[in-house]
Amino acid sequence: MKAAINLPSDKNEPAEEEEETASYNMSYYEHIFLDYDLNDTGSGSGSGSGDLGVDLDEPCEVEHVMTTELQQIFLPVVYALIFALGIAGNGLVVIVLGCQRRSKCSLTDRYRLHLSAADLLFVLALPFWAVDAGLSDWRFGAATCIGVHVIYTVNLYGSVLILAFISLDRYLAVVRATDTNTGGLRQLLAHRLVYIGAWLPAALLAIPDLIFARTQEGGEGATLCQRFYPAGNAPLWVAVFHLQLVFVGLVIPGLVLLVCYCVIVTRLTRGPLGGQRQKRRAVRTTIALVLCFFVCWLPYGAGISVDALLRLEVLPRTCSLEAVLGVWLAVAEPMAFAHCCLNPLLYAFLGAGFKSSARRALTLSRASSLRILPRRKAGASTTTESESSSLHSS
Repeated sequence: MKAAINLPSDKNEPAEEEEETASYNMSYYEHIFLDYDLNDTGSGSGSGSGDLGVDLDEPCEVEHVMTTELQQIFLPVVYALIFALGIAGNGLVVIVLGCQRRSKCSLTDRYRLHLSAADLLFVLALPFWAVDAGLSDWRFGAATCIGVHVIYTVNLYGSVLILAFISLDRYLAVVRATDTNTGGLRQLLAHRLVYIGAWLPAALLAIPDLIFARTQEGGEGATLCQRFYPAGNAPLWVAVFHLQLVFVGLVIPGLVLLVCYCVIVTRLTRGPLGGQRQKRRAVRTTIALVLCFFVCWLPYGAGISVDALLRLEVLPRTCSLEAVLGVWLAVAEPMAFAHCCLNPLLYAFLGAGFKSSARRALTLSRASSLRILPRRKAGASTTTESESSSLHSS
C-alpha cells in the first residue's frame, strides 16, 4: 500500500538529481499513481510514478523514514490484531444470531446482525493490506485486488451507516415510545430502509473501486494494488474521495449519533425518580457509544481532510507537514478501523439478553430456544428500563 510520488526540487538540475521520492503511508484509496508518460515528465527513476509538479524548497528524505517503518512493521501488526479481535467478536455475534429462530429475532437483533456482518466482512480485507504493507508488494493477483477493494469499501461505509440507523432506532424506542406510529416506523427502518439507507449507498460508493482499482508494476519490480486515477486531475480525484469519506463516513453518521443520543440522554435524565440506577447505566452506555465513535474516527477524518486540502493546494505543501501527516494517518487509520472490534462489545456483549443467548448457542442447548426481552407497555419508567436494556444490547 505504498506509492512513490516524485517531487521535483529544482527543474534546472540534471535529470538524475531532478526529483526527490517520497513514500506515503496511507490507506489504499489515499494513494495516487499518475499515468504520465515518463518521457514527458523527464523522470529518470523508472519507477512508473508520475510528477505532481510540486516544488519543495527542502529535501524530503529523512522525514519519511519513520513513515516507511510504520508501514512495514506497525501496520501489519495492528491490522493482524484488529483482524483477530474483529473475527472473534463479530463472528460470535453472527453465530449466536444465526442460531436464533427468525420468530425470536427482535429489531435490535436485526441491527446487531447487519452491523456484525459488515464489520466481519470489513476485517476480512485487512490481512491482504497487512501483507501488502509489510512487503510493499501486492502478491494476490489483479482480480483479488479489485475484490478486496470493493469488499473493503462496501463494508466500511455500511458499518458506519448502520450505526446511524441503530441510533435512530434507539431514539424512536425512547423519545417516541408513546407515539402510535413508532412501532411501524421502527419496523420499516429495520426491515427495509436499512438496505436503502445503508447498504445501497455503500454499494454505490464502491463503484469507483471497480473503475479505478487495479494492479500495476511500481518501483523496484514491486506490484501496486490501488486506485489509479487519470493523470490530468489525479489530485482532484483523491481530494474528492477523501472528502466523500469524511462526509459519508464521519459527518453524516456522527451527527445522527450525536443528535439522537443527546436527546436520549436528555430524556433519561428527566422524568420520575423510579429506575434511577437503570437510567445511570443507560446514560453511561450512551456516552460511551458516542465517545467511542468520535475518538476512533475524528483523528482519521481530520487527517484525510488536511490531505485533501493539500492536494487541492488550499494549504501550502511542506516536507515537515507531509511527514507529520504521514505518521498521523499511519496511526489514525488503525484507530478508525479498530471501531469494528469495539462494536460487538458496545452493541451486543453489554446486553444481558445477548450474553444469555450466547451461552445457549455455545452450549448447543436445543431444549430451550433463545429468549428476547419481553415487550413492555409504554410508560415513563418502563421506557427507561427498556432503553437501558436496549442500549446495553444494541
